[in-house]
Amino acid sequence: MVQFKIILSMFVAFYLRLASIQATDVQYCDKQGNYAVKVTGVNISPNPVARGKPATFSISASTDETISEGKLVLDVSYFGWHVHSETHDLCAGTSCPVTGDFLISSSQNLPSYAPPGSYTLKMRLVGGSKKQLTCITFDFSIGLTSSLANS
Repeated sequence: MVQFKIILSMFVAFYLRLASIQATDVQYCDKQGNYAVKVTGVNISPNPVARGKPATFSISASTDETISEGKLVLDVSYFGWHVHSETHDLCAGTSCPVTGDFLISSSQNLPSYAPPGSYTLKMRLVGGSKKQLTCITFDFSIGLTSSLANS
């Protein structure tokens, strides 16, 4: 019986670790859109995000254009309700000018009072000429634990 519990515990730990490193499913806002920037993946660490602790969102992308300036426009929804917006300078999250394969990374502390559950992030990359270069959405989760509970 003790061996079964140990094996079960190891299996659960392995499954939870595997689930936390799986790729995040990314959808383009316009499925027929011919965006200049193609997103190849999103990595969220940790996944699920812990309230009140740093979370890093890394977006792998590529382009055939040379992009020397732009803005990342982020909109967050919680169960379909818009709850947060922010705008960042593209060159603050990656080295500019951007061409070929590149990575945009942003780390943030989510508030400790953020309710746990499923969120949707919509990210638009807008070039210097106000042209939309890409638009994606993806889901992420905020877990039940917070820094207050871990203190």
